[in-house]
Amino acid sequence: QVQLVESGGGLVQAGGSLTLSCAASGLTFSSYGMGWFRQAPGKERVFVAAISWPRGSTDYTDSVKGRFTISRDNAKNTVYLQMNSLKPEDTAVYYCAADFYGSGSPSSRTYEYWGQGTQVTVSS
Repeated sequence: QVQLVESGGGLVQAGGSLTLSCAASGLTFSSYGMGWFRQAPGKERVFVAAISWPRGSTDYTDSVKGRFTISRDNAKNTVYLQMNSLKPEDTAVYYCAADFYGSGSPSSRTYEYWGQGTQVTVSS
């Protein structure tokens, strides 16, 4: 059974930092592309960042470029999202997702497995 478990969310002041983690089990993690998405209240889920397999190419939505960094540790079956210079508009539930084909696509439809999400709240 595939499980993706996010952690690291919380309440932070604007300008602060958080690092989200997503621990994967039940799949060959090192051969999956991984992505982070977020959903703000009353809005649809949107792409944040992704890392492909095997090249490890990264992609970010424009609003987080230069502030967020996605990385992975295949030995720990974990993908990370380092978030710096946080803004109130970053407030959302953050989800990680796994893509069997490793594309690192920004499209949510390419991801087969999803975590339950972790809340990030940025106060002004």
